[in-house]
Amino acid sequence: MKRASTLRLLSDLSDFSNANRLREVLAEEPLARVRASPDGRHLLLLRPPGSAAPLLLVSRKGAGLEPCCPAGQGPVLDAFFLQCPGWAGSPRPVLALVWANGRAEVWSTGVHPGWQLLQQTELCVSSKAKVVAAAALGNRLVWCEERPASAEVAEGSVQAAFSHCVCTRALESHGETSAILGAPKTLLHHCPHFQLLASRSDFFMVPTATTWPNVAHILLIWYPGKGRVIVAVPAQNFTYSKNLSPKGRDSWDFRSLLQRVPGLLSGGEPLDIHTCGVAQGSLLLLSPKGAVSLIRRDGGARVVGILGYGLLSQGVPVSVGVFNNTFACVLGSGLELLDMGNGRLLERKVLSTDRVHLLELSAPWIDEEEENKGGLRLLSASGLFCMAWEVGKGVEWLNSEDLVFEEACHYYQRRSLLGARLTTDELRKGSTFRAPLALASVLRGHQPPTKLLTDLQTELRDYHGLERLKTRLVAGDGQEEGWTELAEREVERLLRSDLTGDRLSQLNAVFSVFPAAAWCSTRRALQLQLDEAGQLKSQAPPDLWKKVLMDTVADGARPPFELLCQCLCRLEPCWLPPFVELAQQQGGPGWGLGAGGPGPPLYRRALAVLGDWAGARAGALELELLLGSGRPKAVLQAIGQLVQAGQWERVLDAGLALSPSSPLLQMEIFTVLLAEFARHRQLDAHLTRLRHLCPPDLTPTDLLLLLKRHLPDEEGPPAPFPKVGADPPLTVGLLRGLLEQARSKAQTPSPYEDILWDSGACPPHPKNRHYPSQGQSNQSKEPGARNSMN
Repeated sequence: MKRASTLRLLSDLSDFSNANRLREVLAEEPLARVRASPDGRHLLLLRPPGSAAPLLLVSRKGAGLEPCCPAGQGPVLDAFFLQCPGWAGSPRPVLALVWANGRAEVWSTGVHPGWQLLQQTELCVSSKAKVVAAAALGNRLVWCEERPASAEVAEGSVQAAFSHCVCTRALESHGETSAILGAPKTLLHHCPHFQLLASRSDFFMVPTATTWPNVAHILLIWYPGKGRVIVAVPAQNFTYSKNLSPKGRDSWDFRSLLQRVPGLLSGGEPLDIHTCGVAQGSLLLLSPKGAVSLIRRDGGARVVGILGYGLLSQGVPVSVGVFNNTFACVLGSGLELLDMGNGRLLERKVLSTDRVHLLELSAPWIDEEEENKGGLRLLSASGLFCMAWEVGKGVEWLNSEDLVFEEACHYYQRRSLLGARLTTDELRKGSTFRAPLALASVLRGHQPPTKLLTDLQTELRDYHGLERLKTRLVAGDGQEEGWTELAEREVERLLRSDLTGDRLSQLNAVFSVFPAAAWCSTRRALQLQLDEAGQLKSQAPPDLWKKVLMDTVADGARPPFELLCQCLCRLEPCWLPPFVELAQQQGGPGWGLGAGGPGPPLYRRALAVLGDWAGARAGALELELLLGSGRPKAVLQAIGQLVQAGQWERVLDAGLALSPSSPLLQMEIFTVLLAEFARHRQLDAHLTRLRHLCPPDLTPTDLLLLLKRHLPDEEGPPAPFPKVGADPPLTVGLLRGLLEQARSKAQTPSPYEDILWDSGACPPHPKNRHYPSQGQSNQSKEPGARNSMN
């Protein structure tokens, strides 16, 4: 949709301290420089040298703070907010002031109201040296100083032009309330006058109008975190990288740095710079003719676009910035917005004032809304504004692809002899004009140049090797090896393309003539290998697996998956089951779709290919495919075949392997085996493993009911011994192990608790009783007899 820019007011500056003074400076000084603190709470306005009050600092919250520039020190060259490493969690700002005479001061707010001076130091070693440029990033302060030349050196000579040095000092914390600049380090000796600009993580050293003409086409990019410097020539798109600290040294000579690059000093026009700025880690250059160039942090350069002719006039303040892939340029009271992708002018605005400043987007402004994040910040006497894009309704916004067809319409319309007007829809749908279609297809991907170049190099290398192979085959050298290599390369090429139509038929032809070469090439493309556990693994991207598993049909040609299964049946039958299992793991939803809707699962497609082969090997592969399918019906079908064959070890192995993933399947397999256990005694030797297969939610009652259902009918009265040649009957002793397993996992007690299990101890032995002898018995009866007789 068409993008329309909106301007929102973030603050009318009334919430800043010294608001009236701030508005006066913004209204009276269009050339004033603006700095924002890292936390977004403070704004710093720096007037041009020679003003009565060169520095003004305002705070967004709290009491008003007076300007911290001491009187009598002369105009401040520049001022920066630094970050102290030891104060990461503290909101106190640290301000560094730099004077042209080399003096520097470090200020900060503390417990007491106002600003406190933390350090006064001299940046330059010599008292006659002067600072010509400075920049700051994080806790690092970098400056370019001009050192005094000897008396023998004439003014304007080469020696005088290379009398500058680039130095740096880092801010170090001293306790919780103090911070000072550390020891100075020299980065470059004998360099020309450079303008210093700091991006998010790097420093750009840009030539100025006073730079020696022979090196004015060169700029440097320093990476402090990597200790590396890049020499870049934007006009030739040339870059050269070098470590800044070779063999332990902490500096480099600029002249020796250039001497190591042949041809760097010849044939270069000085950079024509009207305005430069840093935005989103890149350097923006605006020429006096209005050409906008972008220098990336790696030294690569490209032209963004061209501003309207005559917009840059003498004395008009210019500032540049980038937001949301849009280049913004403030020219006095005008605002130009260009698309960074195609250089097209998106919008031109006329502002109500000619004193507008662009602010960096790195400052996280306090209490800003989500919709304002990432927008352009504009500061003027009227307030702080945010510019962002919003989607308009009804009108389409042209992207790079649309611009191709729009420009092609104008071009072909001028050359056409017909009166009918040509439209972009006719160019898109027709095949007459192929140039815009090809260019639009290239731009549709929006690939970065590095990736596009890498892809092209790979394709060119493949085509070059293919042509050499064809030449060798024509000459008759190494026929067999040559045809095999040609088949492998052809399979690799086809797998990178869309396997439809003629390409699929060609793949079928290669697999039928060179199955071994086709399988080797496919195995390399899918990156198939065995892990430590013996499982087949693949590291191929999902897009390649999607091509292999799609159920595409073209004039009787088999899909790629069926081709691979057929090839494995011929060459490596043992690879077929693990390959199908791996394909089932790699397959995504909808990958097996055919022309008529959802297709069969992969194991059925493999079984269909296996049906063309006969023999015992095919039956074994069918069992492996059914067991590895992961489908309950297929697994139970394989279990039934194994039970009929009496392969109890494989049945138990499959059941124990599938039990953790499917409790329902575990119950079905256990029921099948329990039925066989009730009918005959072939599973008695595997009773221990059968116990491990018992489901955890099966109670002894359920177990006995299942057994009762499958017990054979008794033909006559029970006999103490089985018939000759018949299996012995099922006994409680054989069931005890299964019942104990079910009892240990059951949550509720069974009604058969007292019947099937005892206490584990024998009944108590009766006490010894003394019985009288025969004589004692008769004597004991005599008195009674006498009494009865009496």
